[in-house]
Amino acid sequence: MKWGPASGYDLATERSSVILYEYPLNERIRTYLRLQHLFARFNQLSQRTEAIDHHFALTTIFEIMEVASRSELKSEILKDIERHKQQLNSYRGNPSISEDALDLIVAQLDQRFEALNTMVGKIGAVLNESDFLNSLRSRTAIPGGTCEFDLPAYHAWQHHEPAARQADLFQWSQHLAHLASAIQLMLKMMRESGSTQKVMATGGQLQQNLPQGRNFQLLRLRIDDSLNLTPEISCNRLLVVIRLMQQQADGKLLASKEDTPFEMTLCA
Repeated sequence: MKWGPASGYDLATERSSVILYEYPLNERIRTYLRLQHLFARFNQLSQRTEAIDHHFALTTIFEIMEVASRSELKSEILKDIERHKQQLNSYRGNPSISEDALDLIVAQLDQRFEALNTMVGKIGAVLNESDFLNSLRSRTAIPGGTCEFDLPAYHAWQHHEPAARQADLFQWSQHLAHLASAIQLMLKMMRESGSTQKVMATGGQLQQNLPQGRNFQLLRLRIDDSLNLTPEISCNRLLVVIRLMQQQADGKLLASKEDTPFEMTLCA
């Protein structure tokens, strides 16, 4: 079962020999990335047929509900959609921009806006009305709290046919699908706005001033997997500092001293 447009960003689309790291530059984008990560996980788990996979698909729904419970989240997304629309409409009349392409993306933004704006209450609030889900959600935070003697009804559900469980998961997930679709489009447009540059971490470290007057929201790094390096990222609206760390056999991270090239993208 695939969650349609809510399936989220698939890291497998990146080059297999390169690891992509993304770092949010504000709290709103941090929330967007967390939600997209959870949507992608749900999509993968719900397509499997084992009861244990569907258990973790359900706990992922609960995590999404927790992240999405912020009262201002919906208004933030709606404001983001409006901002993107205004920016796109400012390109009209530019001979190098296709009007048909503009119409298509603006229509997608309008659809996301309308779908979210017509939702009553908090995102996913309907799921809180399910006694079955509420009983399960209250027990998932307890170690071993979903054993069959604690939740016999849930134990019985796990013995349903895989297709029946998948149908239930799909039905529950639809109450979050508009959120997933909007998040996916916002992040897709943001990623496409960035320009990639090849940079060098001299002695394992890069420090770069950010251009003034630009409101960057997302930092993306692509590092060769064979280098066995992990970036430690620290940044604000003025400065980006990246330290490359080498993972030892015992798992400890030590600062690399090697000059290392990688790709960096700043997205506004």
